Amino acid sequence: MVGIGSQQMRQLFAQEADVRLAELGRLLLRLETEADDETLVRSVYRELHTLKGSAAVAGLDDVSQVAHQLEELVENVRAGRQPITADVIDTLLRGADQLSDVISGAYADNVADEPHAADRNGSGAHPSAEHLERLEYAAPASVAPAGRATATADSRSSVIMVPVERLEELTRLVGETASAHLRIGRMLNDRFKVDPATCPEFNELSRTLNDLHDRTMRTQMVPVSTITDQLHRAVRDLSHSQSKEIRWETVGADTELDRGVLHRLSGSLTHLVRNAVAHGIESPAERQAVGKPAQATLRLHAMQLGSDVIITVSDDGRGIDTAGVSRAATGLGIDTDGLTDEDLLELAFQPGLSTAHFVSDLAGRGVGLDEVRSSVEAAHGRVELRSEPGVGTEFRIIVPITVAVLRCLIVETSGQRYALPFHRVLLTQAHDAAGVVHAEGRPVVLVDGHPVPLSPLDEALGVTRAEPPTGPVVVLADAARRHAFTTDRLVGQRDVVIKALSHLVPHLPVVAGASVEADGSILVVLDPPGLIQRARRSTRTGVPGAGTHGPDHRRSILVVDDALIIRELQRGILERSGFEVRVATDGQHALALLGEARSDLVVTDIEMPRMDGFELTEAIRAHPTLANIPVLIVSSRSSEADRQRGLDAGADGYIIKSAFDESSLLNAVNRLLGTIA
Repeated sequence: MVGIGSQQMRQLFAQEADVRLAELGRLLLRLETEADDETLVRSVYRELHTLKGSAAVAGLDDVSQVAHQLEELVENVRAGRQPITADVIDTLLRGADQLSDVISGAYADNVADEPHAADRNGSGAHPSAEHLERLEYAAPASVAPAGRATATADSRSSVIMVPVERLEELTRLVGETASAHLRIGRMLNDRFKVDPATCPEFNELSRTLNDLHDRTMRTQMVPVSTITDQLHRAVRDLSHSQSKEIRWETVGADTELDRGVLHRLSGSLTHLVRNAVAHGIESPAERQAVGKPAQATLRLHAMQLGSDVIITVSDDGRGIDTAGVSRAATGLGIDTDGLTDEDLLELAFQPGLSTAHFVSDLAGRGVGLDEVRSSVEAAHGRVELRSEPGVGTEFRIIVPITVAVLRCLIVETSGQRYALPFHRVLLTQAHDAAGVVHAEGRPVVLVDGHPVPLSPLDEALGVTRAEPPTGPVVVLADAARRHAFTTDRLVGQRDVVIKALSHLVPHLPVVAGASVEADGSILVVLDPPGLIQRARRSTRTGVPGAGTHGPDHRRSILVVDDALIIRELQRGILERSGFEVRVATDGQHALALLGEARSDLVVTDIEMPRMDGFELTEAIRAHPTLANIPVLIVSSRSSEADRQRGLDAGADGYIIKSAFDESSLLNAVNRLLGTIA
């Protein structure tokens, strides 16, 4: 290793070890349930063997010794001298944790004082193998010494390790370049009277910067699977300590989102899974006593829906005791008289409110649901809670894929400009063309023939003015709600580099962040879900709903999807738009419901148990009384072959879930029902 100093060597080893330890943990968790898989055992041995050799090359004898002890234990398993038991897995997992601690300590020492780091190795500056917890199943040495291993990645690999700080600096520079680009455009117009749009060189620069922005954003994307192993480990360890039987499931772990967003969410997700194990899920005896299987299921489901990522943590446990929530809230001086169960669940997020069912130090290590909500909101997202006594609980976290740079609509009201993230803008209209009417004494605008509440943007921002604005109307939407806001004028749309507000600034529910304009002024970026919630709260007693048209005008839609989250999102969107909605969990369930009562439209997923969406569509087309019902497929399958198969089966429309939003769903539904051209 001529030419590489010890500091650089250990840094390279620490980077490699981080990846290998993560893989080791994943393999061990699999091995616990797949003990007869010899390939898994060999893979575990190979990871430990490589770690041992690499540590020796890097001069970290303590690390090498611990890895050697673990390697001997796995060799005993390979040779048939030691069966795989829960205690063996515990020993190996604890050993992996100790390896991580020793490596972190050695690297920290080395960085702090490089010239003397080698002298301290094994001299007490960090834990040595002898001071670590004794490995209960460690056997006498029976494995030949490892050969020399390199601390760098295989030269044939297409992956390199890049410090996170370097990626963040790259993102910042792209943002600064975008700001400089805007200033150049303004200079061309103001100083030289040249419209930038007519300048080929400026347009080429714009295209290049857009491409650079997209590629830079992709470097910050990581899959949800990067944190699922640590969640699985938390579930495993806590369920063992409480003698509970829990099956951990993950769906959609390859879903990607911004690394910073996922980092903000990791603590909250850990709290939620620990909370589910500690308080949400019953003991095997309790479950069997009420007719449930002894083994519970705890699931993490991630998916992309349009420009959002939705992560749910759900269990089939006892559910949240709303009566207990009411008592705890009353103890805090909160009046709970007349509150519905949904309102009481919302109180679970109140700071300081705790019941044994959803907040404890055991479950959250001192973190309550109020902190969960705060961390999600810090990522410009929101968290929703659903629970049914005796059935289970689901927490739903909805966040944007990335928050570093967002396409925004710039609006002006009361002399101040604001940015609205464009993926939340449903439509814009001139005030006169918006068709403002009054329903139940309150102003609404009609969107696709359905009323949407209307408020002045100033009012939602707490700004008082003599006369309400009469300028353009902007309709904003989140996953299940819509609200219209009047402004003074629309300035335009562009990419905005969002910077978080200082921690010294009080939390502002309607503010997502801020950006620096080309002239040095501050542009406030608003949070549409927060705006909608604040506006609707002020009109809660009389928000005009879909029922305004009367029951005779309501159309019936059947939503078919085996994923609860998708069913409920689509149900919410459609019901708020005036439709009567039923839901089914698969094709067979859907046909049974259609046999009981016909629907005007069927919205279906493809991949479902028992009968998939293709088969359901074919069955509808073959049925003498159902054949004319329009069918809209909403699926994550994006290939042209799948789309064509859906059309061949008789579907009337096909929406890809990754491009899904409220507007696209409602537009497709209204077209198929003939309510718009």
